[in-house]
Amino acid sequence: MSFRPKFVSFDCYGTMIDFDMAGAARDHYSARLSPAQMDEFVRHFAAYRLDEVLGDWKPYSEVIHNSVERTCKRMGIAFDPEVPAEIYGRVPTWGPHADVPAGLEKVAKEIPLVALTNAMNAQIPHNIARLGAPITHVLTAQDAGAYKPHLRAFEYMFDTLGCAPEDFVHVSSSFRYDHMSAYDAGIKNKVWVNRGHEPANPYYGYVEVSDISGLARALGL
Repeated sequence: MSFRPKFVSFDCYGTMIDFDMAGAARDHYSARLSPAQMDEFVRHFAAYRLDEVLGDWKPYSEVIHNSVERTCKRMGIAFDPEVPAEIYGRVPTWGPHADVPAGLEKVAKEIPLVALTNAMNAQIPHNIARLGAPITHVLTAQDAGAYKPHLRAFEYMFDTLGCAPEDFVHVSSSFRYDHMSAYDAGIKNKVWVNRGHEPANPYYGYVEVSDISGLARALGL
């Protein structure tokens, strides 16, 4: 990639932060479910989280609450509202994937980094502090009034930074949350971090890296 952007924007949870919702769900439900049922629970929980953020903006604690409740209903198990509250409480404690701090540091020396994150203002500073590299701008779903994959989240980034889509390289491990919307929003330069969350989708146009350690090379730095 020979393009030199004004900013490199990142998805945070899943791409940079080890967003262990699956592990949190397993801690609470694996004793009640068979391994196959637990895998099904994790899939439904992820699907309902996406479905919840597609509606009108709500606090992320409600996203988790509703997603756990809907998953329990689908699986036919009792719902305890203390479970999603405990899971939400874990989010600020999660740190980066092992490849992230050094990989970000290489890029941050050359290009300002932006976190465009599906986060609440109160939780994200704890995660950002664990990244081990300077993030110039942290833009949250709470301030945007919309979660990704809403285009409004990307438009908020453009407006806040006073830049156009062509001024960015956007980095994410998710097509459903980020790269499909980034494509529709006009961001032509994208990097897909293949963390195994989703299959490749070449239609949306990107450079693929296996982890953040390959990002500087992908950017031609």
